[in-house]
Amino acid sequence: MPTPRLTNEIIEAAIEGFEAQKLRMDAQIAELRATLTGTPASRVAEPKAHKSKRKFSAEALKRMREAQQRRWAKVRGESAPPAPTAPEPAKPKRTLSKAGRANIVAALKKRWAKEKAAKKAVPVSKKTAAKKAAVTAPSAKAAKKAAPAKKVAAKKTVAKKTATTPTPAVAQTAE
Repeated sequence: MPTPRLTNEIIEAAIEGFEAQKLRMDAQIAELRATLTGTPASRVAEPKAHKSKRKFSAEALKRMREAQQRRWAKVRGESAPPAPTAPEPAKPKRTLSKAGRANIVAALKKRWAKEKAAKKAVPVSKKTAAKKAAVTAPSAKAAKKAAPAKKVAAKKTVAKKTATTPTPAVAQTAE
């Protein structure tokens, strides 16, 4: 027996038949759900097809926004906002005159001269004095002699601190 050839008409008829079956099945499902919840079958909502969201143009949105602002202003008892006017022209850019610039430069020079004079008057700290002395020393021998003296003094102060504080091992033997 030859197999029937599927044509577009046959396929469309099959689709319609299946859709009809689907509608009948959906109706039966709705009735069963109604009996479960106790509400009549006519009140059970059928699933709706997904609708695309409506979009408004920019002008329409602007008109709606302004209308809503006017309504709220009326509710609050305010006067309606004034109609939009053309924006004010920008102020011309200000420029600095040559005399003004010269005054600023003179003030800056005076300030920097004052700061330089203040730096020269500040006494030099001991560390910077020791560094300068090491650099200006006549020979490297003198610089070596000056450096160990500091280290020895530091070692002596550390030794004094450890001698005055008892260690934990000594404290336990004393008891």
